[in-house]
Order: sequence, then C-alpha cells, then structure tokens
Amino acid sequence: MSSVSQPNQRGNGLEAAVDQAIAVCGGDLRATVRALIVANNLLESEIAELKKAVSHAYTRGRFRTYTG
Repeated sequence: MSSVSQPNQRGNGLEAAVDQAIAVCGGDLRATVRALIVANNLLESEIAELKKAVSHAYTRGRFRTYTG
C-alpha cells in the first residue's frame, strides 16, 4: 500500500465525501474536479469579501480587541 492511501483509510468520512461528489457528477471524474474547483473559487471569493468587511469594521472602531 502507498503512504498516500493510508490517511484516507483512517478518514472514512473523507472517502464517503469523495464518493458522494463523484456520484453527484454521474461518475465523471473531470466533471467532479471541475465542480470542486468552481466551489473552491466561490468560497475564496466569499472569504475575500468577509475579510474586507471585517477590515472596514475594525478601521471604523466597531470592534474592540481583547486586551486580556
């Protein structure tokens, strides 16, 4: 067995998620990878927007940092 497959054997939840993603795309691996890339790009865009919102809130003094 390769060392790459060993962590996946311990995480059955990960394997189930992989199987589910492939099944949703009708077994087409290229479509599955494409869908995951699109989803990842969407999440990265959302993170960028949230970072902007938090940054503006801090600069306007809406949030106070914890000083201990």
